Amino acid sequence: MIELSVVIPTYNRLAELRLTIPSLLRQGLAAERYELLVCDSNSTDGTAEYLAGVAREHSMVRHLPGAYSGRAAARNAGIAAARGRLVVFNDSDIIASEDLLAVHLRAHDAGRRCAVVGLEVQAKSYEDYLAKSRDPALREPLHPPSRKRLGWLYFLTGNASVSREDLQLVGGFDEEFTGYGHEDLELGYRLQRAGIPIVYEPQAVNYHLQDIGFVDQKAKMELAGRSTVRFYRKHRDFDIKLRLGMTPVSLGIHSLLSRTPSVVSWLDRSAGRSALARTIAYQYHYVSGIKAALHE
Repeated sequence: MIELSVVIPTYNRLAELRLTIPSLLRQGLAAERYELLVCDSNSTDGTAEYLAGVAREHSMVRHLPGAYSGRAAARNAGIAAARGRLVVFNDSDIIASEDLLAVHLRAHDAGRRCAVVGLEVQAKSYEDYLAKSRDPALREPLHPPSRKRLGWLYFLTGNASVSREDLQLVGGFDEEFTGYGHEDLELGYRLQRAGIPIVYEPQAVNYHLQDIGFVDQKAKMELAGRSTVRFYRKHRDFDIKLRLGMTPVSLGIHSLLSRTPSVVSWLDRSAGRSALARTIAYQYHYVSGIKAALHE
């Protein structure tokens, strides 16, 4: 009877799981129609004990601990264990709306072979989540609701679904992506090349509960830059360079900024009060990661 398998990678995110798991248990679908697979990279914060307690009351919750090397490996473990014909990806810090799974299921039952990406709303706090869940006008969607198709650049697996058969066809996630970033985009790239369209479903809503500080986000951007190089070297497609900003223009601007460290320092100092300065600073550190990987 299981139709959907929800794959949730996690590592030491117990506080977030205490919000995410209940939201996925409150779905409008009957309990026997779906399962929750928590792919846990051997957390040490009480995750196992929490999930054991939940599973005693909700048998569709399955804890899959393992020595996973990153999110790609954790999600692949979920795909391998999935019993549903559809796999829905939802991260451990993302709260689901009550009809999230039903909307994903309808999108796949519309008589088309596809991958589905829903609306992932960014929320900086639980209070922000509550406000945005009550008022759609506050959600700031990345895409207009009229949009039907997406390219691989927007295949973000905080809110996405694919048939288990198609995931197996393209080989799942590439586990060589062990750092931050792009393991989901690279999977979307291969799905698209295999002729599987990526469709946008704005009614499939969930809420990404995170508030990353400037310093931590800079570090993530550098790691994402490194992942961009891995992505390009695997496929050698200029479209990857173009869409991910690995171009002579971006590399040249980075070189100019590198020769004026006072400007880089000013951008860092100004990031807290200027969105433009913050954006340029993030881009500078992203290209720093690209250059570091290119020279390795």
